[in-house]
Amino acid sequence: MTKIAFNGLGTMGSGMAARLISAGFDVTVYNRTPERAQHLREAGARVAATPAEAAADADAVIAMVADDAASREVWLGPQGALAAARKGVVLIDSSTVTPGWIRELAAQTESHGCPLLDAPVTGSRTQAHGGELLFLVGGDADVVERCRPVFKPMSRGVVYLGPNGAGATMKLINNFLCGVQAAGLAEAMAWIERSGLERAGALSILTGGAPGSPLVKALSERMSNRDYQVNFRLDLMAKDLRYAVGEGHRAGVELQTGLAALRRFEEAAGSGFGDRDMSAVVEPLR
Repeated sequence: MTKIAFNGLGTMGSGMAARLISAGFDVTVYNRTPERAQHLREAGARVAATPAEAAADADAVIAMVADDAASREVWLGPQGALAAARKGVVLIDSSTVTPGWIRELAAQTESHGCPLLDAPVTGSRTQAHGGELLFLVGGDADVVERCRPVFKPMSRGVVYLGPNGAGATMKLINNFLCGVQAAGLAEAMAWIERSGLERAGALSILTGGAPGSPLVKALSERMSNRDYQVNFRLDLMAKDLRYAVGEGHRAGVELQTGLAALRRFEEAAGSGFGDRDMSAVVEPLR
């Protein structure tokens, strides 16, 4: 696989596509807002006008878009990639989407003769630009092995989880837990500040003790500095929590903590912080 079509150049996709270009792949990119592709054009990528144009001569097609609706448009829309992909081309969706949509898409790609991998990632902007993402993959295990050279420049590893939908399920579980931690930290931060505690000392206890996950450490610094440059968009975390609550319900698990976290993120999005980093979830509490 030497020719890669990459659809979606947001916070994550732009870094992932850049990693593929720097590794020597022949990359064609598509983004709904073409201006975001300019730096990749300068790095050597071709810029397509549609997903179909990007996929026309590709060996593998990757999508990294916002949600189910955007993924559907990229793959199955009027200028979608699937219709243009040659038989046997591997299709990889790294978006955070629902397992139900992935299984629906897999049925469509199978009838077209193209294998599908759902391969969302853990990590945010820094890991995407540094090639340190972890791919959570569902699909055919043999296809995963064929795609390892494609995943390698973008990642620190690939975890195979089972058939189509398994990667999407694991990503929602992962982001559910991240969202709950972020919302809990926001409430703790507000409590610390309103209690008049010396904030740095109080946070050193949390980050250096049992609650101090890597996420809590990173977000506590951003919340303290009010540094909301996007690593992970707040409105996308709200979307992921909505998806997670729905999928948990379908699995017979009521995600009560997920619902509580979702309310905090929806409150922050409604207060104008949707396009900021998810650490801005603390601001309405302040």
